[in-house]
Amino acid sequence: MDQKDRGIKEISTQIKNQDLVRERRRQIVDAAVKLFIRFGYHKTTTRALARETGLSIGSLYEYVSTKDDVLYLVCIAIHAEVERGVKEALARPSEGRAALAEVIREYFLVCDRMSDHVLLMYQVTHFLPDKWRQQVLQAELRITNLFIDAMRELREAGKLPQLADHTINLIGHNISVLGHTWAYRRWYFAKNFTIDSYTEQQTAFIMSFLEERQL
Repeated sequence: MDQKDRGIKEISTQIKNQDLVRERRRQIVDAAVKLFIRFGYHKTTTRALARETGLSIGSLYEYVSTKDDVLYLVCIAIHAEVERGVKEALARPSEGRAALAEVIREYFLVCDRMSDHVLLMYQVTHFLPDKWRQQVLQAELRITNLFIDAMRELREAGKLPQLADHTINLIGHNISVLGHTWAYRRWYFAKNFTIDSYTEQQTAFIMSFLEERQL
C-alpha cells in the first residue's frame, strides 16, 4: 500500500469513490499548505479551509473530520511524492555511482517542488496527535531506507566501497536531511544556488565521502 492509499484507509470517509476521495483530499492539502503557512495552523479555521478549497463546510467534512486529519494528509502527501520519485529513479537503467546520483537528484527535485509542504511539515508535525505523529515518523524512515537499501545493493554488487552498515545508515540519513535543508533554508540557498547547482555540489560532497572511505 502506498502513502496516499494508506492515508485514505486511515482517515474515515463516507465517500465510496476512492478516486474522488484522492482528488478532493489533494485539493484540501494544497489549500491547507497555503493557509497554514500564511496564517499558522491554529489560526486557520475549517471555514477558511473550505472556502480556499472551494467546498462547503459540509462537503469538507465528508473527506476529513478534523484539522489534525488535514495536517496528517499534508505529511502523507509529501512522503507519497518522495517515495514515488525515488522509486522511479531506482528503476532507471543507471549503474554504480550514477544510480545513486540519480536517486539523490530525483529526491532533491521533489523536495524543491514541494518545498512549502516540507517546510510546513517541520513546523507543525509536533501538533499532530501521537498516533499520526508516529505514522509520519515511520514514513520518514521508509524514505531514508530507500537510500540505505540502494547503497547496500550497490555495495554488494561491487559498485560502491565496502562500507559498514552503520556508515551507510548515516549517509542515508544525511541524504534525507540535505533534501529537506533546501526547503527550510531556501531563503538563503535560493540567493546563491539553483536547485541543479545545489544538487550537483551536495552530490559531489556525498560521493567524495564515499571515495575517502574507499582509501
